[in-house]
Amino acid sequence: MTIEIHQGLDRIPDDFMQRPYEILEPYRKAGRVHHVVFPHGADVWLVTKYADVRALLQDPRVSKDGTRMNEMFARHTGTYVETGKPDVGFDDDLSQHMLNTDAPRHTRLRSLVSKAFTLKRMENFRDRIEELVARYLDKLEGRDDVDLVTEFAQPLPIVIICDVLGIPFEDRERFQQWAVELVGAGHPPEVVEQASKNVLEYGQAIIEMKRRNPADDMVSAMIEGSPNGDRLTDDELVAMIFLYTVAGHITSQHTLSNAILSLLSNPDAMERLRGEPEIMPQAIDELMRYDGGVGVATFRFSLVDLEIGDTAVPENSILALSILSAHRDDDQFPNANTLDLDRRPNGVLGFGHGPHFCIGQPLAKMQTNIALTRLLERFPHLRMTADPSFLEWEPSTLLRGMHHLPAATTAPKS
Repeated sequence: MTIEIHQGLDRIPDDFMQRPYEILEPYRKAGRVHHVVFPHGADVWLVTKYADVRALLQDPRVSKDGTRMNEMFARHTGTYVETGKPDVGFDDDLSQHMLNTDAPRHTRLRSLVSKAFTLKRMENFRDRIEELVARYLDKLEGRDDVDLVTEFAQPLPIVIICDVLGIPFEDRERFQQWAVELVGAGHPPEVVEQASKNVLEYGQAIIEMKRRNPADDMVSAMIEGSPNGDRLTDDELVAMIFLYTVAGHITSQHTLSNAILSLLSNPDAMERLRGEPEIMPQAIDELMRYDGGVGVATFRFSLVDLEIGDTAVPENSILALSILSAHRDDDQFPNANTLDLDRRPNGVLGFGHGPHFCIGQPLAKMQTNIALTRLLERFPHLRMTADPSFLEWEPSTLLRGMHHLPAATTAPKS
């Protein structure tokens, strides 16, 4: 039986991610939470204020149980069937990674992965990141037809994460394609299903390869497990490989490309960073706040009835915790619509908050720092060659990122 929903609810426009800040601001000013229909068709409770978003990211009454993801999205798009498994394409096995689990399972998984994802291992990749950044920048030298997404921000993170995990370099393009099909929006269920199958099969093959030939990489370390004998199962290993290779690199890509766009759109800030590269760490926090790579926090739903201000959110409701809206909340960040490199914005939520805070944050920040610093050093005449209003953005409400960023690295002709 199909459930009738959506009657009387506001519908977020289909071009939401082309102009999210314009659309979110009236909602944020009107109230803390709104029952709306997102462009992909699901009814969600849109949470707009920073304090509420931050609190709900660590609220134990809010679940990230991936075993219920397909059911929840089917239920809230009006396609829920009382008997049988809803078919939305995404494989349940892939949704069982650390990001889509609650305690105590999440605690166990994070403990096992943390032993592999050490700061020392990440720091060992600094020279490799420098090498890769220099290689990609070499290809941009002296050109007025550069695409800073497809030629720089997109390939850099996938190669780095493949190196960290120990996945062959020649497979990076396959991961990019699977990432678009699994994490992006608008793909038919059969396309998502095939991409899920591809990731499962490839992950299983990588695990077997690393068992036969272990190396100093994250997959080998995750297979090894902890000194007390606890180990990730094969299904858990495949899900973690998916999380880092497919889901992990795409947010890093968008964080970097959005930061470049923000600087190109704010030339005074760009020039200041060229002259004061030592402020890059705080600048990255502000760039992530101003226009980061995450639109809404990943899948969450209410385990019980919740009170948000004077609004009651029912049990089993999907929560859309808007990171973009929270980061433009003047109550937390005064004059929030302005990029201010002196701001030092405490509490930026681009890497999450609470128990699900991104374990890869040190690597992502190192990568962004090196990439932005070297890009600005190398190309003093870097400029955009397209009208920003014509840039095409990823339609997924989860992500905030461009498909292309046309630019030139040459001095403008007089």
